Amino acid sequence: MDRVKGKVAIVTGAASGLGRATATLLAQEGARVILADVNQAGGKEAVAEIKSRGGEAAFVRHDVTSESSWTSLMKKVLADYGRLDVAVNNAGVMIVKEVENMTLEEWRRLMSVNLDGVFLGTKHAINAMRKGGGGSIVNISSAVGLIGTFDNTSAYIASKGGVRLFTKAAALECSKAGRDYNIRVNSVHPGIIETPLTAAMLKDPQLRKNMEINYPIGFPGQPIDVAYGVLYLASDESRFVTGSELVIDGGWTAK
Repeated sequence: MDRVKGKVAIVTGAASGLGRATATLLAQEGARVILADVNQAGGKEAVAEIKSRGGEAAFVRHDVTSESSWTSLMKKVLADYGRLDVAVNNAGVMIVKEVENMTLEEWRRLMSVNLDGVFLGTKHAINAMRKGGGGSIVNISSAVGLIGTFDNTSAYIASKGGVRLFTKAAALECSKAGRDYNIRVNSVHPGIIETPLTAAMLKDPQLRKNMEINYPIGFPGQPIDVAYGVLYLASDESRFVTGSELVIDGGWTAK
């Protein structure tokens, strides 16, 4: 119960899905968790659930695409807790549409959340963590940040591929060989996990059947499966891990 005891953690997109599972697990393992999301009702519900289990958590309404929102969030965290140890950049959106039918506005909206949000979260986490002597940043990419698919998710794939390489570059900048910030930066690459983001896709019986056939492990993942990976990267157990990709995809990309 003490794998991240005493650490202060921010989780974006924490009102549901992977973010909620991650925030809940970090709190269970001793962290003081700030749940950040535009979904105020869901975020407050998640905080109440965490507190009912004896965890320490707070909700902040936060737009990951807004730099002023990031500035306000970090000021609040440092004022309330005095430090930041863990930042999980999880917030994301998906658009399923063919390249030739996607508008530039749709492309930019997706990139603003999935890629700009990770950039801003990493940038502001670095500045906050330097004040406390270091920390761990975990950026949620995807298995399709490693490979392409036929599923009309080209924009999503591009954003998650960007997260993967941005994470590596940021990790090197923060390392001993770079600027010696004592900050580790890693990415997590889930396969299809049963969350609100994938609910519409998984309602299609044929698509679900194909997914289960293509996943060697034989079943779809749950948010907690990814949360445990994030917990490892957030904890001191992973002190020798930076610039790495943790793939949690049921063996899909191993084929």
